[in-house]
Amino acid sequence: MQGHRRRFLTLAGAAAVAPFLARGASALDYPTRSVRFVVAFGPGGPTDIYARLIGQKLSEQLGKQFYVENVVGGGGNIAAAQVARSAPDGHTVLFTVSAFVTNPAFFGKVPYDPIKDFAPIAGPIASTVTVVAHPTFPAKTVAELVALVNANPGKYAYASGGVGSQPHLMFERFRQSLGLDIVGVPFNGGGPAVAAIVGGVTPFGVSSLPPCVPQIMEGNLRALVITSKTRSKKLPDIPTAAEAGFPILEGDQWVGVLAPARTPPEIVATLYRKIVDATALPDVRARLDALDIFAVESSPAEFSARIKADLEKWTEVLAKIRPG
Repeated sequence: MQGHRRRFLTLAGAAAVAPFLARGASALDYPTRSVRFVVAFGPGGPTDIYARLIGQKLSEQLGKQFYVENVVGGGGNIAAAQVARSAPDGHTVLFTVSAFVTNPAFFGKVPYDPIKDFAPIAGPIASTVTVVAHPTFPAKTVAELVALVNANPGKYAYASGGVGSQPHLMFERFRQSLGLDIVGVPFNGGGPAVAAIVGGVTPFGVSSLPPCVPQIMEGNLRALVITSKTRSKKLPDIPTAAEAGFPILEGDQWVGVLAPARTPPEIVATLYRKIVDATALPDVRARLDALDIFAVESSPAEFSARIKADLEKWTEVLAKIRPG
């Protein structure tokens, strides 16, 4: 009887630790097949370019293919939902931007929960945001812009890449804090918004800096301010928000990497370390510098805290945005 009991306890103990052994083995062997990087936006944008750069480096380092699949639509919602429903084994990973946390408040209901459905891996890079104007616009600084709008309430409109986009929300917080009487004109993406300003459809607007750089350098746009803590390497004459006297404009538009919830922490840690190391490689840094994108390298814990803080902050801003 005692022999049977000992055998039962041995089998029970083995069954109890089996999931942990399996998880450890899978994490140790990771990746066991190709890894899909799901990019929430179309080819050619900063998120797509970055994912492809990192995918190439991880393919070389880990011996398995890391490939990009662009899943567009719903402002990133379709891609996020697809990854949320994927197996939590590190073989499907989401590359997305700040709209990931603002979409739930903007759309009211989205097919994912930004907190419960994901395991944050890293917030490795970010781009600054800029307020740009047509060269004929009278204001040459943010202070002059504020004075001009206050002297002409309701006269001016500003362009953005869409309601709920990070540049739009950053400028809305600025507008709300100063009580500016100005109307936002949302376009379907940052490219069309920049084109509208260049074409004089709207006198000024707000955008992430990368798509504005060539237009600024060619004199088609005038940059009033950038929102990063330090000046741009490519455009060092543009003042920061703090230097312009409006620190409320300070912030960035991040690119984040996330896995489905319940992905083993060992795999999350491996991906974080490999992504950060790849981002620091000289050829990757040179490519990012050319786009005026800077490294952030936030850890899984730091990125998780950023997601929660942004969710609260931007939900409050969205609640105050007036129609139009």
